[in-house]
Amino acid sequence: MENLNLIETFSEFKELKSIDRATMISVLEDVFRNMLQKMFGTDENFDVIINIDKGDFEIWRNREVVADGEVEDPNLQIPLSEAKKIDDDYEVGEDVTDEVKFIDFGRRAILALRQNLTARIMDLEKSNIYAKYRDKIGEIVAGEVYQVWKREILVLDEEGNELIIPKTEQIPSDYFRKGDSIRAVVVKVEMRNNNPLIVLSRTSPVFLERLFELEVPEIFDGLITIKKIVRVPGERAKVAVESYDERIDPVGACVGMKGSRIHGIVRELKNENIDVINFTNNIQLYISRALSPAKIVSMKLDEENRRADVYLKPNEVSLAIGKGGLNIRLASQLTEYEIDVYRENEEEDDEDVKLDEFADEIESWIIDELKAIGCDTAKSVLELTVEDLVKRTDLEEETIAEVLKILKAEFE
Repeated sequence: MENLNLIETFSEFKELKSIDRATMISVLEDVFRNMLQKMFGTDENFDVIINIDKGDFEIWRNREVVADGEVEDPNLQIPLSEAKKIDDDYEVGEDVTDEVKFIDFGRRAILALRQNLTARIMDLEKSNIYAKYRDKIGEIVAGEVYQVWKREILVLDEEGNELIIPKTEQIPSDYFRKGDSIRAVVVKVEMRNNNPLIVLSRTSPVFLERLFELEVPEIFDGLITIKKIVRVPGERAKVAVESYDERIDPVGACVGMKGSRIHGIVRELKNENIDVINFTNNIQLYISRALSPAKIVSMKLDEENRRADVYLKPNEVSLAIGKGGLNIRLASQLTEYEIDVYRENEEEDDEDVKLDEFADEIESWIIDELKAIGCDTAKSVLELTVEDLVKRTDLEEETIAEVLKILKAEFE
């Protein structure tokens, strides 16, 4: 009965697909040899044969035949009379090999070996889980919610391994029940009290980045790069993207036709509002884009102290700040500039002309570029120097000079 239990333990061990064949044989042999050393003082004269396919094992002992009455070590030597019981042809000086049956060693020995084997199996399982998930840090994993507690959620992966999502790593509006499918990114893997602790997160910017990689093939293929992500989980996120291929519009590719690509990400993040903007090294233009949907009138930069004073029309200020200051806070984090917003108190100039009225003389994409920095009228453009316009837009100096010439002619 005890030998049967040992075989069952061996069979359980054999079923662990995550353990390679060589490691399996090595550990099993090591466990058996440790027990042989404890019982006989040495294991050097034993052959341990592991049968992986059958989930079985054999142990054979090699002993030298000596004359009756001359046995000094029963483990290493066998008297001639006893050897002849095995085979009548044995003579003094020859080697005898006979099979060792664990059932003959008693219940305690078999129980100790079973416990040792079980402990080694568990240790190997834990080490393999740790190694597997250590290599998955930063990757999305899927699982099934097994238990929901006040401070964390217990998730089981497809192999039944336990993963944890602490409350702090859950989106505030997340609501899961036992049996629900869940996706999250692996953020931390460590051994705690000799057990692997795998922590997942749904609030990490890395989770959002991986979702974009899944939804946008151009990002996965490296045609579009995510430069930076900032987010308040469940509320709002800003994603700066850049394309090294001029034929690809990075924002359009990320959003998809009629928002088809970004809608899946928004749903996964419980309707988190995601702003995707074009990255640029032109810091004024970058700040303008980061404050979207607000339109900027003018800006003063203090590059040394990384501060930006932004001036907007009164009705644009609330858009720039956002609900609870969310928009301006995320824009500051994205650009790494401290942004202050001011109202532009100039009274409306009756003589000013909207840029749209120059559509016959100025190409629409140039007008859109000027509008992107808050210049909606002719005078708002003329108030800026050529240097400022070059800095804040992606327009060439020659293009800006031509535009200024057209606008100045309107007031002459």
